[in-house]
Amino acid sequence: MTTERIRVVIAKPGLDGHDRGAKVVARALRDAGMEVVYTGLHQTPEQIVDTVVQEDADAVGLSVLSGAHLTLFARLAELLRERGVDDVVVFGGGIIPEADLPELERLGVARVFTPGASTEEIVGWVRAHVGAPAGA
Repeated sequence: MTTERIRVVIAKPGLDGHDRGAKVVARALRDAGMEVVYTGLHQTPEQIVDTVVQEDADAVGLSVLSGAHLTLFARLAELLRERGVDDVVVFGGGIIPEADLPELERLGVARVFTPGASTEEIVGWVRAHVGAPAGA
């Protein structure tokens, strides 16, 4: 059995300055035994993908409250494809209309957590869908 932990990047893309939710999720994942890198506020999709690659992340979660979720997730997906990163699970959260969920799914977003999602739900989902690192 491997001792590697699931590695997750939590990012706040764009101009939205509200990061409490992202910090709560990052802490919950960390407390659940995952290795978490929080990128901080105002990150570009390029910066986020650079962090995903540098940290050899298993998953990346974006917190978007600004309404720019379709643009930001589309750009992230495009950059991941360009870099040949096809083994990272993408998920997100924030104020995202239900009507936009099919488009986000088409872009490759595996799950979107909207207001009211519990940290237990998020941790459980990451464990179940990111799974154990290779070799486990």
